[in-house]
Order: sequence, then structure tokens, then C-alpha cells
Amino acid sequence: MEDMMLLLIMGAMLLVIGAIAGVLAGLLGVGGGIVLVLAFFYAFNALGYDSPQLMQLCLATSLATIIVTSLRSVFAHDRKGAVDWSILRTWAIGIVIGALAGVFVASLLRSAALQMIFGILVAVVGVYMIFGQSHWRLGRRMPTGITRAVLSPVVGFLSVLMGIGGGSFGVPVMTLYNVPMHKAVATASGFGVIIAVPSVLAFLMVDIPDAPPFTFGSVNLLAFALVVAMTLITTPWGVTLAHRMDPQPLRKIFGIFLTLVALNMLRQAVGL
Repeated sequence: MEDMMLLLIMGAMLLVIGAIAGVLAGLLGVGGGIVLVLAFFYAFNALGYDSPQLMQLCLATSLATIIVTSLRSVFAHDRKGAVDWSILRTWAIGIVIGALAGVFVASLLRSAALQMIFGILVAVVGVYMIFGQSHWRLGRRMPTGITRAVLSPVVGFLSVLMGIGGGSFGVPVMTLYNVPMHKAVATASGFGVIIAVPSVLAFLMVDIPDAPPFTFGSVNLLAFALVVAMTLITTPWGVTLAHRMDPQPLRKIFGIFLTLVALNMLRQAVGL
């Protein structure tokens, strides 16, 4: 009876997490992965699951949801002709290499170390959301050669260590290299698929001790199913809100929120 009650509480928490992540993804254009990893971490902690590999579980499960949401997004954007397939083709190999390297590194680290890395990267994303300007540029076209060979694995590697798709790093990289915002967002959804599919397949081979029920490898299947179901429902709500209001002030507020949460995670990771 106690196990059933715990399972019901876990299910209810995951439904709420999925609903909030979906709205924020649609409203602010940020990958739901940042929200999901944070929410999974605090939710599973609250339920008493404090495995030294808890962060791997959170990262892998978040990435599993991204496979579904990114596929749905990239097909929707492609129908509007917004996806730049030439960028996807030329960046894919490097991104996959970086993503697999990210899984390898994540599998070797304990949760506290991954908390540190995640907290630092989230703080960087939060600061960019607060202060980033749409007119900032590093170049007039997407890089090729050595620059692309370096940047593409970095995007995949850092995304896996944050449990996110292509939005948080892919969109800034593309806009900084003069790709229009609507094309950057659309193409970044393709980055999400390229990042999530190989990394989740690899994470399925990394077992987590003392994991929550319905965990296979490092992916919690219950969290995956419930969160995907809710984000498919609530993401369009966020999109509707975004068209009715100016999301830019909200992006800055959310950036401040992310930065504060990241600092709190860093504080916990160092034991303060």
C-alpha cells in the first residue's frame, strides 16, 4: 500500500512537471530540458531517491522526452520551410560525437560533480537570457572547417551534460552567425533529435543503483511517458500565450530564476 501511494505521488508530481515544462517551452522558446532536469532532481530527491547517480537519471530521462518533442517540432517547422537541412547535415556528425562523449563523461561522474557542471552551465544560459542581444554577431555565415569541427561536438557534449536538446546552445550559436531567429529555432529542433537519440541509446546501457520504479538503464520510463503526454498538451498553450504577449520580459525573469536555481544547486553540490 505504501509503495502504491509513493507511486501515485510520483505520478502526480511528474504530471505537474510535464505541464509546466510544456508551457515554458512554448512561451519562452527554451528547451524544456532545463526545467525537466531541475524538476526531476528535486522531485526524486523529495521522494527519497538520492542515488550517487541521480543526476544521470535526470539527464537521460530528460533527453528521452526530447526525442519525441524535437521530432514533433522539426516536422512542424519543416512544413513551413523553416528548417535549414544543410546546417543539420554538416553539423550532425560532430554533434553526435560530442553527445556520445557527454554520455561517457556523465557515466563516470557522481551526482555531485554533475550538479556542479549542470549548475555552471545553467547559470551561463540564465545570464545569456538576461543580457543577450539579438544584434550580437560572431560572423556573417555559419562557420565551416576547423571552427565547425570544434563547435559541433561542443554543442552535443554540453547539451548532454545539461540533459537538453538543441535550443539553449544551438540557437545562440546560429543567431551569432547570422542565421535568422525563426530558422535557428527550427533548425535547433533538429539538433535536439541528433543529440537525444544517440545519447539515450547509450544511457540505456548505464544502470543506476537504487533507482525509482520503472527505470530502464538510466531512463525512468514512467517519467518519460507522463512528461511527454503533458508537454504535448501544454506546449501549444505556451505558444498561444507567446503570441498574445511580449515574451522578452518573461525571458529575462526566467533567466534570473535559472541563475538563482543554478547557484542553489552549486551550493548544494559543494555541501554548503
